[in-house]
Amino acid sequence: MQKTTFTQAEIEEQSLTDPLHYAMASQDADVKSLVRAAIAAGRAQLAFHPIVTADASQRVAFYEGLVRLMDDTGRIIPASHFMPTVEETGIGREIDCITLELALETLRQNPQLRLSVNLSARSIGDGAWRRTLDHGLLARSDPGERLIFEISENSAMLLHENVIRFMAEMQPKGVAFALDGFGAGMTAFRYLKDFLFDFVKIDKSFIKNIESDPDNQVLAEALITVAHQFEMFAVADGVETEAEADFLRKLGVDCLQGYHYGVPRFDL
Repeated sequence: MQKTTFTQAEIEEQSLTDPLHYAMASQDADVKSLVRAAIAAGRAQLAFHPIVTADASQRVAFYEGLVRLMDDTGRIIPASHFMPTVEETGIGREIDCITLELALETLRQNPQLRLSVNLSARSIGDGAWRRTLDHGLLARSDPGERLIFEISENSAMLLHENVIRFMAEMQPKGVAFALDGFGAGMTAFRYLKDFLFDFVKIDKSFIKNIESDPDNQVLAEALITVAHQFEMFAVADGVETEAEADFLRKLGVDCLQGYHYGVPRFDL
């Protein structure tokens, strides 16, 4: 696998070219209007970020599908600029529906693909989102066996009883679950035995410079140990260097994700 590594300066330089960043800097931005316009015009697409195995093969275990909205010139509106504003609104539910629709269609078109998408716990009770899911799981390609929902710690704990019931309902359909941002949120370890997570994604803050940061070394090792104790795979998120990857392998991490293995791309 060919690897592409981006420096922080390059990433920041890219962020300066996007239209929403410029608009916000000019204090002229109406984030919700930009997002509504993109949704209404159908300007949404998934970008795919690989999660690779930590062994020598470094094969792709699955991809994370990240929704991207485009402005009317085709340039990407970064999710980090609008999701905090709309995540807990009706627009956030619409985006979750669109993301799920795109994911299910991608799985139908790629029978060998395994794909994860982000899910807010609030969308579990949304009628439109559930209809989209129920209809999609009826496809002959058995997308449920290849679908992974990523739920953040904060979202899981916000409505933990609803999440647990939803997991139990989806388990017979083959749907898997990943706990996103593990270690940085509100999840109490006593709840882990009640949830049915198959993966945990260790928060990026514990991965950065882990080869030289004793605190991150201790914390990451503890999180990996907890994950394995509960029979969950541990994914290290935010891996940017080979040194970080090497150290994480020594700790026994199962999979790796980050710019060291490429940026999210629209093509598979």
